[in-house]
Amino acid sequence: MVVRTRIAPSPTGDPHVGTAYVALFNYALARRHGGQFVLRIEDTDRQRSHPASEKMIFDALRWLRVSWDEGPDVGGPYGPYRQSERSEIYRQHAEELARKGAAYPCFCAAERLAALREEQRQKKLTLGYDRQCRGLDPAEAARRRQAGEPHVIRLAMPLDESMAVRDLLRGEVRFERPQMDDQVLLKSDGFPTYHLANVVDDHLMKISHVVRAEEWLPSLPKHVQLYRSFGWEEPVFCHLPLLRNPDRSKISKRKNPVSLEYYRRAGFLPEALLNYLALMGYAMPDERQEFSLPEFVGHFALERISLGGPVFDLEKLRWLNGVYLRKLAPRELLERLRGHLLSDEYLLRVLPLCQERIETLEDFFDYAGFFFSGEVAYGQAALSAMVPQGRTPAETAKMLSSLLEEKIDRLVEWTDAVIESELRAFGESAGWSVKELFMAVRIATTGRSATPPLFETLAVLGKETCRRRIRKAADLLKLHHKDAKDTKITKTVTS
Repeated sequence: MVVRTRIAPSPTGDPHVGTAYVALFNYALARRHGGQFVLRIEDTDRQRSHPASEKMIFDALRWLRVSWDEGPDVGGPYGPYRQSERSEIYRQHAEELARKGAAYPCFCAAERLAALREEQRQKKLTLGYDRQCRGLDPAEAARRRQAGEPHVIRLAMPLDESMAVRDLLRGEVRFERPQMDDQVLLKSDGFPTYHLANVVDDHLMKISHVVRAEEWLPSLPKHVQLYRSFGWEEPVFCHLPLLRNPDRSKISKRKNPVSLEYYRRAGFLPEALLNYLALMGYAMPDERQEFSLPEFVGHFALERISLGGPVFDLEKLRWLNGVYLRKLAPRELLERLRGHLLSDEYLLRVLPLCQERIETLEDFFDYAGFFFSGEVAYGQAALSAMVPQGRTPAETAKMLSSLLEEKIDRLVEWTDAVIESELRAFGESAGWSVKELFMAVRIATTGRSATPPLFETLAVLGKETCRRRIRKAADLLKLHHKDAKDTKITKTVTS
């Protein structure tokens, strides 16, 4: 068997550390067996997909030195490698299933489906489609389609009480009938859902092993049914254990940095991060903790993956990164610094913001220090200045948290113009004046009330640094005042 694996991220936000984790295991499997590793962009979510996010995925994986043999940027024999460029392929395959009776048109209106879901919630039933259109006479369904009535194409799942599928790590996994919904394959606008596009692409791209995160395990019966309906040979399925926070919850940006941009910007070495990700659910035969990517590939075997939920411990990663840093010769460490925060590119973005505000070269290091540090310190004066007159620390903390969730977390483009537009829109909707909002954000992101122009400063700092600092500031405001009476601030103190 020719081993072909793939990573198929969606370009809907910052590249996730979980994407790197899954990519690493797919890369190692393909390289171990002399096969091919494919990068496919799954951009069927037309509302959220963004070219800037796709570029960030490419850049992050290249920074990690996880190279691919086929993909949107390098081509290959089974392209195109963006799902948005393969729409006609999916439509043809959906129609093939409908002709076979393995799928069917569904004409139910959105209002009916919403009412159905609400009824199921109230009765505490499993949410899912009730198959109302599955029993339609084929001639009637064809007539309604011919007349242009809006509809979707749904997969006709088996009506058996249960379905058994196989996962490499778990063996036979059985799913009960309520867990097997008649999934939409083709939406009313003619675009595919993830499930149809994923299976069709994996087959046509000759993917031999589908190695992906455990969260996709509930979708396995639908995907296996699609293979069976088409009459295709199934690949080997292997669902990796989810990365978890120390409290065993699924890793999330609220408790751990999850953006690969954070780790790059914070100065983690790519080889250290890959080493650490390899330890997530995997143990080398000799149990050693430190090893290179070639060494990992040389010993890799899917069967050695442990299903115990791997805990992503940032402190352990920092320790391991320190081990790698101390192995570098001073000149190599210098080159790493020059390729990072001391690069000409980064300095040339910082210097124009500071040049008019310093009088000696020495002044630069004090004035611009927050551009180069990972965290900023918030003294009592800074925390007080962050809270406008007439507001409470709790209100300010809530505002900063809402700004993250409603605006910053959702931004893909990170330019001064976009930042200014989004912050002004947020302030207006949240009832915060420009003066109040901008000062709180300025101090939260820099630790100071006097800085270069705010939006240009935020753009240079980068989204992940700003997000991390704003969250820290909000948490400190909550913590600092949790035991004190939460009174209005009547006098602000500038830092």
